Amino acid sequence: MHDDDIWRDKLTPEEYHVCREKGTERPFTGEYWDCKEEGIYTCRCCGEKLFLSDSKYDSGCGWPSFFQPAEAGAIEEARDISHGMIRTEVMCKACGAHLGHVFEDGPAPTGLRYCINSLSVKLQPAPDAD
Repeated sequence: MHDDDIWRDKLTPEEYHVCREKGTERPFTGEYWDCKEEGIYTCRCCGEKLFLSDSKYDSGCGWPSFFQPAEAGAIEEARDISHGMIRTEVMCKACGAHLGHVFEDGPAPTGLRYCINSLSVKLQPAPDAD
């Protein structure tokens, strides 16, 4: 874990707000909400592999949505009762960065929708198959 000063130096103010203060970007504004590029979505803070583009789908919610994490154990969950709602927050298990929330209204095979802030992840594009 890093202290706040290190995170503030490493992240933009917007990234810091989302990742370290559990903020949320506005729907349909994030870099990856409609991205169709292939690759690996890593934690913006620590670089941990979180989601694969193969599990990304258009949920219509305005945030990048995935039906499963890249690997079991990459994501940590916690109950979130903020803003008058009961939700399940998802965080990077490696560094604790706030990623977004998971809902039980996703597609098969998991039935889950990991609704993720673009500011909390970074796409590492797949190498070109030349």
